[in-house]
Amino acid sequence: MSSKSKTVGIIGAPFSKGQPRGGVEEGPAALRKAGLLGKLKEQGCNVRDYGDLVFDDIPDDSPFGIVKNPRSVGRADEQLAGKVAEVKRSGRVSLVLGGDHSLAIGSISGHARVHPDLEVIWVDAHADINTPLTTTSGNLHGQPVSFLLKELNGKFPDVPGFSWATPCVSAKDIVYIGLRDLNPAEHYIVKTLGMKYFSMTEVDKLGIGRVMEETLSYLLDRKKRPIHLSFDVDALDPSLTPATGAPVLGGLSYREGLYIAEEVYKTGLLSGLDIMEVNPSLGKTPEEVTSTVNTAVAVTLACFGVAREGNHEPIDYLNLTV
Repeated sequence: MSSKSKTVGIIGAPFSKGQPRGGVEEGPAALRKAGLLGKLKEQGCNVRDYGDLVFDDIPDDSPFGIVKNPRSVGRADEQLAGKVAEVKRSGRVSLVLGGDHSLAIGSISGHARVHPDLEVIWVDAHADINTPLTTTSGNLHGQPVSFLLKELNGKFPDVPGFSWATPCVSAKDIVYIGLRDLNPAEHYIVKTLGMKYFSMTEVDKLGIGRVMEETLSYLLDRKKRPIHLSFDVDALDPSLTPATGAPVLGGLSYREGLYIAEEVYKTGLLSGLDIMEVNPSLGKTPEEVTSTVNTAVAVTLACFGVAREGNHEPIDYLNLTV
């Protein structure tokens, strides 16, 4: 594996205004406290910590239609895009610790400034492709893909706070894994744009091995390009990651989550990673918080080469002299 895929720049993004439930801004601190950076270093990663972004407080951020906190979310994404671009220019894999999933607008936009040919694997229970016109909640963490897709450019009014943002991903360059909670508008958009997706039905039918084989074949057959993996912990079953804002029963197993990460690592093409929607304040017990955080850490480590069979230098045990 190239050393490039083990050179990491970590950005904390303690932000919660893309959704209504407080506490998701505590995600980065929880992941750091669980020893994520030390574990990456133990794994042989060259880690640079860029610290946590300090997001501007924007007073009088009135709704745009029913879209909530548009200027706050837009500004946070603009800040994050700049920092991710800085990390990418330094030749590191950008690792964004969220925060809510509205931050993916900034993370992927910043990545695309340096690698405009990137491809996206979006692991999530939700498609996050509502537009400001189709959203029923007004929460921007359910809309990031619509801001990123070139095919939806001009399909909804300009949202205050997002004048900086330019759609940077084509519908054919994104694959969804783990979907199981789409509203009718999202289903229509995904189908109409011919987007590639593996809902939990497909995961059950095909098995995660075949899902990843098809995902990588679909994305990489034409050309080997940088991969951005945007991973919402609610893709996993709530028995594993209960401390998150929008849990949906019937999600990916621990093993399936790790397998996705392992297969992306093996390509040597991971270039950007988001770990999103860890919300320590939503765990009903300390054990629920620990399970959520530790599962998110395990998935992250697998993205950088931690293998379940162990990571050891080959030793000829048969010829050891005792």
